[in-house]
Amino acid sequence: MKQLRRLSRRSERSERRLFLAEGRNAVEAALEAGVVVEVFAKPHTHYLLPDIPDGVRLTFVDERALKALSDAVTPAGVVALCRFVDVPLEQALVGGYVALCAHVSDPGNAGTVIRCADAAGAGGVVLAGHSVDLYNAKTIRASAGSAFHLPVTTEVGAEEAVLAARSAGYQVLSTEADGDVDLFDADEVLARPTVWLLGNEAHGLPPELAALADHRVRIPIHGRAESLNLSTAAALCLYASARAQRHA
Repeated sequence: MKQLRRLSRRSERSERRLFLAEGRNAVEAALEAGVVVEVFAKPHTHYLLPDIPDGVRLTFVDERALKALSDAVTPAGVVALCRFVDVPLEQALVGGYVALCAHVSDPGNAGTVIRCADAAGAGGVVLAGHSVDLYNAKTIRASAGSAFHLPVTTEVGAEEAVLAARSAGYQVLSTEADGDVDLFDADEVLARPTVWLLGNEAHGLPPELAALADHRVRIPIHGRAESLNLSTAAALCLYASARAQRHA
C-alpha cells in the first residue's frame, strides 16, 4: 500500500511508468486495453467489478486501504494498477482530426477533452508543452475510460507537435473570438485533415504558437456569455470536423 500511495506523485509515476485508475468504467477500459497489472476492490463488491481476465491479479482490501489509494471524496470501490498508455507523437497524429492541447493545466479539462475526442471519433490527442499529466487521477477520472481507448501523446513540445502535424499533412486551426473563419460556415476548411490547437484555460495560446495556425476559427456566441469553457469549445470543434468529414 505504501508503494501504491507513492503513485500520487508524478515523479514516482514517471519513474515506475505505473499509475492508478479508479472506478468501474476506467478499470474496465484498462482491462480491455490490456494494461492492468492488479485490481484492488472491497470484498462482496462483485457488482462493481468487470470480468477479470487470466493473468491479472485481484486483491481484496478494506475500505481504509481503498481510501488511501483514492483522491476522491467517496472512493469508487475498485482501483486498478496500470501500465502507462501514452504513445509516440506519430501514433496520435492519425485520422481526420486530432486535438492538440498546448499548456492545458486543468486535469478535469484535459480528461474531458480526451473523452470528447473519443466520442467525436478523433484520431488522437496530444498533451503538449506544460500540459497537465495524463496520469493525474482527476485527468483519468474525467476521461471516463477514453484515455484507454484513444492514442494520447504526452511530454512533447507544443511547437514541435504543431510542426510534426504539418509534416504529417494536417492543417492547424486555433479558436479565437475574432477569428477569420466562422465555425458554422467552415465546412470547406474542415473537410481537410485538421489538428485543433487548444490553449491554456486562463491565458489562451502564446502569440508565437497562435501564429503557427493556418486559420483562426471563431465559435459564434449568440447569448450574453463572454466565452466558452475549454472542453466545451473542444467538443464543438471536434464534432464540427466529424460532421464535415463524414458528410464530405
